[in-house]
Parts: sequence; structure tokens; C-alpha cells
Amino acid sequence: MVSIEFMGPIGIEKMDFEVKNLNELKAILQDMPEVAKWLDTSAIAINEIIVNDINQELKNGDKIVILPPVCGG
Repeated sequence: MVSIEFMGPIGIEKMDFEVKNLNELKAILQDMPEVAKWLDTSAIAINEIIVNDINQELKNGDKIVILPPVCGG
């Protein structure tokens, strides 16, 4: 089981999923309209390391964070 946190304006509470890789997780999240709109523009971190490989394998206990783009000033 992996946990996923949604940062910033996504505004969804932490969730847990039983998935093998980021591709499986993305398929699940695309069915959630409030998350799906952020997937293409957000960075993904696994255990505090930014990753780019959608086939990245996940291990039990991994912590995934969805990091949407933000503006500052």
C-alpha cells in the first residue's frame, strides 16, 4: 500500500492505494475529476525525490506527493 498526498490547490485529503507503479496510480487518479485536471502539469515525488518515469515501481510504504505548479511573488 502506498500513500498519496495532494499539495496546494488540489485540496484533497491524503489517500492510500494498492498499486504497483505510477502508471496504475495515474489511471486511478484520472477517474477523479478534481485530481485529473492537475496530473499533466504537476510534479510527482516519491519519498521526497522528484521522478519523471511513469513506469516507476512503487513499494509498500512509499509516500507519493502530487505537486501542482504554483505562482509566487
